[in-house]
Amino acid sequence: MKKIIATLLTSLLLSMGLVSGAMANAGGIEWDKFPKEKMQDMASLQNGAKLFVNYCLNCHSASYNRYNRLRDLGLTEAQIKANLMFATEKVGDTMKVTLDAKQAKDWFGAMPPDLTVIARSRADAAKGSGADYLYTYLRTYYRDDTKATGWNNLAFPSAAMPHVLWELQGQRAAVFVDQADPHEHGKTINVFKGFEQLTPGTLNARQYDNAVGDLVAYLQWMGEPAQAQRFRLGVWVLLFLAVFTLFAWRLNASYWKDVK
Repeated sequence: MKKIIATLLTSLLLSMGLVSGAMANAGGIEWDKFPKEKMQDMASLQNGAKLFVNYCLNCHSASYNRYNRLRDLGLTEAQIKANLMFATEKVGDTMKVTLDAKQAKDWFGAMPPDLTVIARSRADAAKGSGADYLYTYLRTYYRDDTKATGWNNLAFPSAAMPHVLWELQGQRAAVFVDQADPHEHGKTINVFKGFEQLTPGTLNARQYDNAVGDLVAYLQWMGEPAQAQRFRLGVWVLLFLAVFTLFAWRLNASYWKDVK
């Protein structure tokens, strides 16, 4: 239990960045809306699982989710073993990584957080859901030579995690301009104006956004795999209660109709 609590707290504090200043993104840019329809698209969830094991599971674990749970996404055990398992041969194992904790601390400053419930831990009442944050975060990386990794991020400034999807998106530079501060006379502020594509990626902008949507959909699903089933069950429970209430109402009327 202590290990579970510690992992969840680590995920909450470190999120997708590996720096101690977890509130570095406080008051930052507005979050884009994650395309929620992908949660109902099995092909998107399957592609998200593929992206997760290829790009995230090298450093980040998902130690409270088992490979065989991917059968809920319409995959067979043979498909899971052939395409999604690289660190183990047992389909019933949890999604752990072989990254050594000491090496991780030397390289990143901390062990990369577990991502099992990362989408749930990053929700912000003022800005949006955790899925909105992740969708924005993974689409706002840009080159910054002043950082140790060579990368920076608009949603999480100075995040220590490099841009692991850069080959898909390509390399971009962020364009900032100085503007007069509307709140303080005589001062200027640095305002983000857009991105400049430096090198192309293997995907165009629309395809990359779609791939990130798939990945975030999987991360959202992984935090609560039974969510869709729970929603469907909830609908049937409400329908049952509505029908039961109708019968109870009519039975009550029939019982009392001859009572003066």
